[in-house]
Amino acid sequence: MTPTASINQFYQHIIDKKADLIGASYIQTKELYVILEGPRLSNRGFENIFKGWKDFCNSGLSLLSIDWIEGPYEDVAREMAWVGGVIRLKVEVNEKVFEQVFRSSFVLRKKENLWKIKHEHVSAALEDPYGIGDWLKQN
Repeated sequence: MTPTASINQFYQHIIDKKADLIGASYIQTKELYVILEGPRLSNRGFENIFKGWKDFCNSGLSLLSIDWIEGPYEDVAREMAWVGGVIRLKVEVNEKVFEQVFRSSFVLRKKENLWKIKHEHVSAALEDPYGIGDWLKQN
């Protein structure tokens, strides 16, 4: 399975709310590091991250779909790879359905011939973080 296919499978486990399969997608180490989309900024260590996923699976929050709208892009070496792009989540909370867009990137390591997540980063772009708009000028 490719790194991208591994991440797509991970996303399906999230949609299905299968905590054990979500957890199996990660390298189970204290050094595992996840940047969250909020309200917490980050989480470190497999036990903490897995507890968060178990709590998610028992919450009123459901992800109905996770779609790549840019990418996914990947670069693969023998034992390490990254996958990244922009995703759109279709979310349901308390019978309200809405969409959110996030940047999403992963660093994966090959363990026992499977790609496992070593680092995950999911974040939302701020509309105008510096108060000057986009500094990339159009010609």
